[in-house]
Amino acid sequence: MATFFRRMAIRYIFLTLFFSADIGFLGRVTSFGINYGQVANNLPSPNKVLELFSNLKVTKTRIYDTNPEILSAFAKSNVEVIVTVENQMLIQLNDPQQALQWVNGHIKPYLPDTKITGIQVGNELFTNGDTTLIQYLVPAVVNIHNALVQLGIDSNIHVSTPSSLEVLQESYPPSAGSFKNEISGIMSQFLSFLSTTKAPFWINAYPYFAYKDDPSRIPLDYVLFNPNEGMVDPNTNLHYDNMLYAQVDAVTFAIARLNFSGIEVRVSETGWPSKGDLNEVGATLQNAQTYNRNLLRRQMANEGTPLSPRMRLEAYFFALFNEDMKTGATSERNYGLFQPDETMTYNVGLAAFASSSTSSTSISLTSSATNTKAASKEFQSLFFWVFVCLLTSALRGFV
Repeated sequence: MATFFRRMAIRYIFLTLFFSADIGFLGRVTSFGINYGQVANNLPSPNKVLELFSNLKVTKTRIYDTNPEILSAFAKSNVEVIVTVENQMLIQLNDPQQALQWVNGHIKPYLPDTKITGIQVGNELFTNGDTTLIQYLVPAVVNIHNALVQLGIDSNIHVSTPSSLEVLQESYPPSAGSFKNEISGIMSQFLSFLSTTKAPFWINAYPYFAYKDDPSRIPLDYVLFNPNEGMVDPNTNLHYDNMLYAQVDAVTFAIARLNFSGIEVRVSETGWPSKGDLNEVGATLQNAQTYNRNLLRRQMANEGTPLSPRMRLEAYFFALFNEDMKTGATSERNYGLFQPDETMTYNVGLAAFASSSTSSTSISLTSSATNTKAASKEFQSLFFWVFVCLLTSALRGFV
């Protein structure tokens, strides 16, 4: 166990050195992403959605299929789109020729006009302990990637899959993060693919579910990003003031336990329902507003997790609209930041990005980023030598 934490410490000292360098990564405000679900019969047209994105200055979205109307509507826009291979397609895509045909028909026709930046192969393939779907994951991602390479369109498109937190055997404290034994072999193969192709590991992370299941033990402020005492990981002494960051770092530790490093963990879905059934504790409009507003502020501040503080955590809000045709609990139909008529379900601060105040907002954010960059240049040399000293000290202590 001690050796494991030593390896982790060395790895993340190197990561801190890299991301503290002035390469432009932290010198600008990066756009957040929003999931664009379509399980509804009353949604605005893709052209209207693109207009909404443009007004809000949203430049990243994820859809749950390869809807040709959306991909066509988003052509020649500045919106980056992550598309999804439906779960039922995975078995078919285990055949390389079928994968090539799929890419030829669903991806290539829209390039380069539509900025397709990612292909998610399935969604939450491991649920309720069922390994039926996830066993097809690795051949499918390999075949999709190989098809992109064969067609010469792989340079700007990553291939991955979003997992739920059910893939973890342990997640608390974050340093105990580990994958479930029954899928560790598949995960090892999948991580090898991600490492080779430099693609991220995506996780659907919902602190709401943890709070709903145990509201008497989990502080509401901790899951809502409100000021709170937080928790300290006893193995790393890292302090966590919110559950989402703890969940992400648990995944990073699980990846490291399978002897992989340098794989970025991103949040493919996170959100909070504004309405729920009587037994869905915490599903209120006020909590949804607080969670998403606080997360938006942290996204615009380019925050990282305690384990990787200088690497901005990329997160996609769930979801753009309330979707009236979703089945299950009431909460499932009430994750939207917007109603289908494009009015806000609640105000999380997105109005600040609307076209009516675009100019002042843009200037404010640009000025902040410029000042940060100037300060970074001024003290870059000092930061570099401080980290060199820390690294040398760490290596001496671990050898």
